[in-house]
Amino acid sequence: MESSLLYPRYAEKPLLEALSDSPAVLIHGPRQSGKTTLARLAGEPEGYAYINFDNNVARAAADSDPAGFAGGLPERVILDEVQRVPALFAALKQEIDARRIPGRFLLTGSSQVLLVPALSDSLAGRMEILQLLPLSQSEMRGGVPNFLDDLFCGRFQTSPSRRLGDELQGLITGGGYPAALARPTARRRANWYRNYVETQLQRDVRDMARISALDVLPRLLGAAASQTARLYNLSDLASSFQLSRPTIVSYVELLERLFLIDRLPSWHGNRLSRLVKTPKLHIGDTGLGCALMGYDSGSLTRDRTLFGQFLETFVFQELRRQAICQEHPLGFYHYRDKDQVEVDVVIERGGTGVAGIEVKASATVTPSDFRGLRKLQKIAGDRFAAGAVLYDGEMTAGFGEGMFAVPIRSLFEGRNAGLGSLVLGADR
Repeated sequence: MESSLLYPRYAEKPLLEALSDSPAVLIHGPRQSGKTTLARLAGEPEGYAYINFDNNVARAAADSDPAGFAGGLPERVILDEVQRVPALFAALKQEIDARRIPGRFLLTGSSQVLLVPALSDSLAGRMEILQLLPLSQSEMRGGVPNFLDDLFCGRFQTSPSRRLGDELQGLITGGGYPAALARPTARRRANWYRNYVETQLQRDVRDMARISALDVLPRLLGAAASQTARLYNLSDLASSFQLSRPTIVSYVELLERLFLIDRLPSWHGNRLSRLVKTPKLHIGDTGLGCALMGYDSGSLTRDRTLFGQFLETFVFQELRRQAICQEHPLGFYHYRDKDQVEVDVVIERGGTGVAGIEVKASATVTPSDFRGLRKLQKIAGDRFAAGAVLYDGEMTAGFGEGMFAVPIRSLFEGRNAGLGSLVLGADR
């Protein structure tokens, strides 16, 4: 079982809902994010059996006779790290088609099977997929986040707050992996992250691809960390490696499949010919990225450029981790046009709403900080819900119709319920 402190996970409710009506449910996400813990807690009341394919015997048996292995499984079973036996997916499909029982198979996987068509297609229409990322800050605090709801309602309370100050760097370098957070010191957490990368790449990449220079991958991940929150630039990533561009492309795709990096697509419409369509690169967890670069809270504070990059990634990852609480699916993008006007994070809610987030590594906000958000508002038209500049300040305040300055603390600590607060809302 993955090493994990028992934090409340927002994925629990959608997981139980999926098990009530789907024959198979897959929880996928990076190793050590808490998938096994969540699966076993959800399956315990129903008496789910448990099989882990990190076990050599279980994996060999499933590989040698997938149909026979699937046919001999218990009525309800957790199949952990199922990506290690890709041949099993077709056999599970046959079992489901023969006997369609809700919640029969609860699967976990540490690579993105959605990026492998042969695997995802075999259980299409039979499997619901939930993504479990490392802990959000709001999960660590045991609260229920309301930032995204407030954003899409275009309403924030005018209220004072406390600056995070030096605490913010600690949150960024701490990351969100439960096992790392259990370590007593920052130095021990960083050591866990470095060992995690080495262990995961040794274990999982060998199953996924034939790579002759396995030692390149940790260095490539470190290079990606240095470019977090920047436009994806393959030439810059490849410059320090004596490998071909196609090889670097395949390595980047492997890191993405393992949830170690994210490429955030650009937001655009058919009429927006002046938009830059290059994705942004984000490291999958800021604690992991800082550890790979050898940065602690002090060195991150001194490097203001990198601090700004990691703060943007920190906000983006927090938003993604909170998205599972939303009733409607959210899509995440960035916006940049050829005039260098940009919005750090653009969020689409279904086909009905668009919101923008700009991240600022300072304690003040000025009207000029809303330049990109106002352009997004104009382009999105009636679909635009609100724009927010997240900053490390002391006040939530309105900056005109649908525009707000919001302290970063409010992203994961929710409303200030103080007396006499005034609700700000866009006139719509």
